[in-house]
This record gives sequence, C-alpha cells and structure tokens, in this order.
Amino acid sequence: MKIDRRTALGLIGLGATSPAAGQTAAGKVSFKHGVASGDPLQDRVVLWTRITPATPGGQISYRWALKPVGAGATKTGTGVTGPERDYTAKVDATGLDAGRAYTFTFEAEGVTSPTGRTMTLPAGPTKDVVFAVASCSLYPQGYFNAYRAMADLPRLDLVLHMGDYIYEYGGPGTYGMDSAVAKERAHAPAHEILSLADYRQRHGQYKSDPDLQAAHARAAWIVAWDDHETTNDSYATGAQNHQPTTEGDWTARKAVALKAYYEWMPIREPKPGQSLAEAAARSFKVGDLAQIIMLETRLTARDKQLTYDNDMPMADGKPDLAAFRTKLYDPTRRMMGPAQEAWLAGELAGSVKAGHAWQVIGTGVFMARVKIPDPAKDFPADALTSLDEAARGRLRRWGALAGQPYGLDMWDGYPLDRERVYDMIKQAGARPIVVSGDSHAFWANELADASGKRVACEFAGTSITSPGGGDAFKTFDIGAVFAKASDEVIYNDQSSKGFVLVTLSRDAARGDLVAVSTIVDKAFTVRTAKSFQATPEGKGISGLKEI
Repeated sequence: MKIDRRTALGLIGLGATSPAAGQTAAGKVSFKHGVASGDPLQDRVVLWTRITPATPGGQISYRWALKPVGAGATKTGTGVTGPERDYTAKVDATGLDAGRAYTFTFEAEGVTSPTGRTMTLPAGPTKDVVFAVASCSLYPQGYFNAYRAMADLPRLDLVLHMGDYIYEYGGPGTYGMDSAVAKERAHAPAHEILSLADYRQRHGQYKSDPDLQAAHARAAWIVAWDDHETTNDSYATGAQNHQPTTEGDWTARKAVALKAYYEWMPIREPKPGQSLAEAAARSFKVGDLAQIIMLETRLTARDKQLTYDNDMPMADGKPDLAAFRTKLYDPTRRMMGPAQEAWLAGELAGSVKAGHAWQVIGTGVFMARVKIPDPAKDFPADALTSLDEAARGRLRRWGALAGQPYGLDMWDGYPLDRERVYDMIKQAGARPIVVSGDSHAFWANELADASGKRVACEFAGTSITSPGGGDAFKTFDIGAVFAKASDEVIYNDQSSKGFVLVTLSRDAARGDLVAVSTIVDKAFTVRTAKSFQATPEGKGISGLKEI
C-alpha cells in the first residue's frame, strides 16, 4: 500500500486530526499535541490532551465531549489544568456503553481540539479483537511512518505500546544522531533529560509528531514503559545510564520521569495508596474472549542486570561459565516482586475461570530463551569477511560466549522469575500470548519451561524507528542466524521497522508482522513481512504456524 501524507488523514475519516487543527486566530490557546485515549474498560475510558497557552502561568478551564458513533446522547464535562501538570488534561469518562465506538474533542477559550476516536471494551460474547503492538520510537532516527500506517488500518481496536515511547538522550553524537534525517529531528532539549522540565519537553516533542498524533487519534492505547522513559537499562534502584555523582539522586530522577509520563500519557491515574510505578501493572477484560495483563518489570522490584563484561568470572584466562550461571540463577534476583507475582497468578487464574480463550501478557522485554549465536556454526561461511571491523569484533566476543543467554536485560537475565511465571501459567491452565518490545526486532517465539514443555507463544514487535541488529549486519540475515541458534525462536527479523498486528478469535491468535519500507522518506509503502498463528490445543496452546 502506497502512503502519501497529504491524503493519509482522509483514509480514516478523521480530517480534524490535522496538526493545523485546534489553532486560533486570537492565539489564546492551541492544541499542538493532538488528543489521545487509553485504558478502556467496559464502562469508561481515559481521554487526554494538552492545551498550550499563548502565555503560560495561569489556569485554563476546558470542556470535553464524548459522542457515541451512531445514535445516543453526547457526554460532556469540564475541568481545569495549569502549570502544575504542564497544561495536560486527563479525564476518566465513565458511564459508557460496553463495546461502543465514540468520538471525542476538547474545547478551551473557544478553540476546539482535533477529533479522536476511541472504543470501550466489549462485555459478554466477543467474536474477535484486533490490536497493534508497538515499541521503541527514537525521534532522531527517522519518521514515525509505522505510526501513520497504524492509523490508516481499516480496523484497529486497540494499541498496546510496550515501551521506549521516548528516549532520554540528546545532543550531538548521541543515539540516533547519525541518521539521514537527524538534523531535522534532533532531540529537544539538546542534552540528556534529567529534570521534570526536561522530561516534559521531551514528551511534548514526541507528541508534536503528526504521525504519532494520528495513531493516538485512531484508537485507545494501553501503554507500558520500558527503560528509556526513565533512562537506559533502568532497574528499581538505579540505571546503567544514570551516574549519581553527576546526575543526582536516582529516586528523584525516577519520580520526575514518572510524573511527566502520567501527565503526558493516556494512562489511568493510580488508585489511593498506589505508587505511580505500582499502578502500571493492570489488566483489561475483552468480553469473554481475552484478558490483557500488563506487567511492570522495571521500576518496582527489578534487581540490577548482570553483564558479561562486569559479572563474568575468569578462570585461567577464560570465562568461567559455571560460576556465571550460579550468579544468574541466584534465587534472590527478581524482575518482579512477590506482590506483583501474586497479582499475576490471580489474574491468570481468574481469566481461566471466566472462560477467556486467551491471556495476553504484555511485558517490555521479550520472554523467550535466546542464545548467543556461534560464529563457527550459526553464521554464513563468509560472514566475517563481509563485515567491518566493529561487527567482526562483536562476533569474536560472541564466539567466547556462544550458547549463553543473549539478553541479560531481558527475561533471560532473570530465569528463575521467568520460571515462576511459567509455573503460574501451568497452575492456572492458561493459554497465554506474550507481547513484548525493546529488542528492535520482530520475533515469533514458542516459550517452553525448564523441562522443554511449551507454555505460551510470543509475538515481539520491532521498533518504530530505533536501530536493530540488521542495521549493523547488513550483508546477511542476522535474524535467520538467531533463529538457527535458538530452539524457541521460530522467526526473527532484525531489519524491518513496524509493528505487530494481533487478531484474536476463540479459534486462533494471529500475528501479522507489519513493516514499513523506509523511515527516512515521508513516502513509504507497507507490507506484511510474515504472519503466524497459534490455536488452542487441549488446555494449552499449539506451536506457531506460518500462514
């Protein structure tokens, strides 16, 4: 499908989502960041916008309107926003009909926002649901064509964003600034974000993108953060990209990052007594068809990641793999805390008891066992000669670690926590589809417990723009190498940019790996790279079949 931005908005019937909409000749306020909705339930949905004042400082009163598609009365309400929440407005609109589509707008100072479309979740018998799985949108790296392609889909009920919605880097020479379009999309502010004002500005920059605005206006989003919403490789008490001696207290940085996130994202506010981080773990019932269970695996309980550079013991000048595995399998190491694990077990059991056909588990990082490939066995014979020195150096390091877990920041770095999740799945008799992001690659995986028994299937989405392994290994298919090296990996594509489109019915769970042709040109085409399907198999799940 050929996409031309001049006509793309018309394809979804929401011409009011043009970035020029919501402006006023008087110039008192404007809606420069579009509208969004999220966290839909059967009777409510969160509505969001940002009202930009011409002169910041005071309070702004606004009115919202939510109109059913078809017959029905329009719901309206009012609110006030100001500098204390960066002029963002968030409404939890209640008393809605289940499984119904709505359009919505905001109005302030006589100016009306762009129009958004949203839908409540169905109740009772549900034939199917279609949702996109997205992650990893690095602003300087390229145009958000995948968001535009998402907005232009003929059907889209939900978007599940699995994290890295923003990135923290900034300034010359930083991540993404070697892109062909980086000069016109340089991060603002032009330095690594640390303060509340920094995080707010960065969220505002991303939400100023018209393609992202179109995707938000198209459907309700259910969002999860990964690490870059705070900073790279974050965990409960720190992060790889946080240096307390020069960047201050980690707890303070995490707090301002999450405050900005809750201000700028269409996520429901915490319940009384919940912290911002704890409130990120939540679930959604899609009629009698499925339950979507979103995990928080970064900031509440995660222990610091192991790394091969820092944590691998050496013996006689060689890696002591046995000693490293002892560290890796330390039973005290956690990705989730006991409270969230107990909650997850209850959600899985409750979903099975309710008769749901599927349990969708959303997690920021992929869950599959993925091994470091062996350059001597898994790579094409001429791989080394076709690469530059940096890539050859990476392969030499892999040679010493071939067969070991590839992603220590992934669930592979917390194998006992993963096994506890698999035990919950088996105890509940659940049939999970895991959806994940972070890796900048498409993955179709069959997940097995320590005994080798299949317990789930996984669709991991590639990035919207962030660079993947295929950007470093351009002369051969590095995804095929990973699939060859790892039993759980059915398919891997480390070059494409796009999203996964998941369709669930009672009979099947289908994942279409949707790719855009380019991220450095505003004209692009869309293709389905691969499609895979799993079906119910007794009380469990079948393997993935390419369709």
